[in-house]
Amino acid sequence: MTYKETVDYLFSLLPAYHRVGKPAYKGNLDNTLELDRSFNHPHRKFRTVHVAGTNGKGSVSHMTASVLQEAGFRTGLYTSPHLKDFRERIKVDGVMIEEEEVIRFVEQNDALMRRVKPSFFELTVAMAFDYFARMNVDVAVIEVGMGGRLDSTNIITPELSVITNIGHDHMEFLGNTLAAVAGEKAGIIKEGVPVVIGETQAETAEVFRQKAATANAPLVFAERRFICRLGKTFPNSLMRQFTLEGLEDGITMKGETPLGGLAQQKNIQTAAAVVEALSSGFGLTREHFLRGVAAVVTNTGLMGRWQVLSRSPLTVCDTGHNREGLEYVMRQIRSTRKQKLHIVIGFVNDKDLGSVLPLFPRDARYYFTRASVTRALDEKLLMTEAGRYGLSGSAYASVPEAVEAARTAAGPRDMIFIGGSTFVVADAL
Repeated sequence: MTYKETVDYLFSLLPAYHRVGKPAYKGNLDNTLELDRSFNHPHRKFRTVHVAGTNGKGSVSHMTASVLQEAGFRTGLYTSPHLKDFRERIKVDGVMIEEEEVIRFVEQNDALMRRVKPSFFELTVAMAFDYFARMNVDVAVIEVGMGGRLDSTNIITPELSVITNIGHDHMEFLGNTLAAVAGEKAGIIKEGVPVVIGETQAETAEVFRQKAATANAPLVFAERRFICRLGKTFPNSLMRQFTLEGLEDGITMKGETPLGGLAQQKNIQTAAAVVEALSSGFGLTREHFLRGVAAVVTNTGLMGRWQVLSRSPLTVCDTGHNREGLEYVMRQIRSTRKQKLHIVIGFVNDKDLGSVLPLFPRDARYYFTRASVTRALDEKLLMTEAGRYGLSGSAYASVPEAVEAARTAAGPRDMIFIGGSTFVVADAL
């Protein structure tokens, strides 16, 4: 099979949550454990950092991997979902797994897949762990897919567990309160393994304290260790200045980041606490941290976080897709200088639109669309529902059509924003 045929085969054979939603969700680790036994427990052959959370876990995972690379470690990185190419999920030192490796894995393990019948995500985790072991990585940063306790990645015993924050997402699986969601994500906390919590939230802090105490796991809240202040973007550059202050030692560091989103303030704080927690075991320094944050895009290939696609008109995409993530995005859109605002949006069909559509500005022109996944919400239904919140525009059957219409209508000093769903961003890229 060719690489494309192989990936198409995987999607046709295995249920993928990002495509079909709830039918792909498995409420146990049975398949994951069976796959792990079949591959002789590859995750035990390298050290790991485990990162969960509602928002920010992708950025924190990439920053952590970039810092470890800057410190000279051969570093694996497992994240999801992908935006352009399936291979984005599995990287070593920022380089995607080779197409031939994906083909080999699928062809050699076809009988196993048909016997176990794993979900797409379960198989992808097994592929990643097997690849990292064979590539002899020193350490791998592993991003949780959904939740934590029952996530396929949760068979590892990491050097550090990280939970960025808790928000309103996947609550049909994880619980209908923030405390319940926190309980699921706290499932990655292991006996004696240190924990970093990115945001201190009144509804969830005690959940983490109790779980950490039960597991004898040292607990750190990042906001009590560091405070980050974002500065200006450098002229004619995508780099943004930041200042990071240690709240206990008073030491101030000045750095820069290619990630322009306002949410990166808390992500940088979290990454700093992660690096501090890993410093003794990995010999990480402030210099490694600053270099890693500055080079995160070039080191790891991170995409879709307030990513500037063009300057005239200013065109930006962002994968923020739940209430908390979109609040940051909308605040940044409001603070960006522009004449007219054009917004290309689409959502998945199980999105609680009542929680997100009120966040969007009424004075923008909208291009309602649908991504090229089965779960995508019909663009005409979205346009009708958005009209209830005073959002007006036209419907387009595909993301490229919607983006092209926005570019045709926009003046050179206007702004185009593309988002709502990770899959809309993926199609735009």
